[in-house]
Amino acid sequence: MNGSALLQAVLNGLAIGGVYAIFALGYTLVFSILRIINFAHGAVFTLGAYFTYLLTGSSINVNGVLNGLFSALFGNPALPQGLPFLLALLLGAGLAGLCGVAVERLAFKPLRDRGADPLLSLVSSLGVAVALVNLIQYLFGAENYAFPDNAIGALPAAVDFGTTTQPVPIRTIQIVIFGVAMLIVAALTLLINRTRVGKALQAVAEDATTASLLGINTDRLILLTFFLSGFLGGIAGTLIGLSVSINGPYFGIAFGLKGLAVIVLGGLGDVPGTVLAGLLIGLAESFVPSAYIEYKDAIAFVVLFLVLLIRPQGLLSRATVQKV
Repeated sequence: MNGSALLQAVLNGLAIGGVYAIFALGYTLVFSILRIINFAHGAVFTLGAYFTYLLTGSSINVNGVLNGLFSALFGNPALPQGLPFLLALLLGAGLAGLCGVAVERLAFKPLRDRGADPLLSLVSSLGVAVALVNLIQYLFGAENYAFPDNAIGALPAAVDFGTTTQPVPIRTIQIVIFGVAMLIVAALTLLINRTRVGKALQAVAEDATTASLLGINTDRLILLTFFLSGFLGGIAGTLIGLSVSINGPYFGIAFGLKGLAVIVLGGLGDVPGTVLAGLLIGLAESFVPSAYIEYKDAIAFVVLFLVLLIRPQGLLSRATVQKV
């Protein structure tokens, strides 16, 4: 691999790795508070992509029930006025965050109030995920949806990072994806480490009972955690959809599995570790030879297996000592 191909692989790997990190952070936030994996996160990821797609004024295919509904209301299978992509992205992610809150109210809170085994909450979230996937298929159909070519404005299709003799063209959308991903990671890090809300979240993650006794409203913070989780999932879904299209209602399943590999590799509940693991897996995938591209999705789990042989606690987490 020459220098230009190496640079191209690194930049592409960082872009997709940044999206993996954003998606997996949604898992990490919920796990750090409740010590439970939210299996509905992949479905919320898919919903975020569809919400943004709708808000940009794009149309629904004929097999989705929204096609007939929008045609009856607006005279065409789309909203009458599309929003600029950035605004659509933020609103779509916000709607995905509200879906995350709904998942918490339906799948987690009733069982938590009854003191049920955490395993039951996990199974409950899996049931909600299946219901959401079927709802998405009912509303939008099973076809692929692609954002319009001018979704992010009149930007060039690619940016050349090389020289005249050794061009290194990188798709502009990949650069945008990486930039947005890093901004989101930085904002979340500041929220957790530099704000009162972030300190309260850390307190609840450390010991919810003690935090409640100290006057922290744990229920409200749990809702906030699910909103942030859904918001991050919605952004990740939109960025992936912008890059490769929205691949039907099961769009989030593959990314859900990969997100699980990322949070285990980074250390369960560890935010910096999750970011590092997402970038590492993205880079590993970008170096898969084209002759073996069909095996790319297995890379996350190969890397996970190799790293956990050496550091079972994850990349950045410290091994815990249990006193007996």
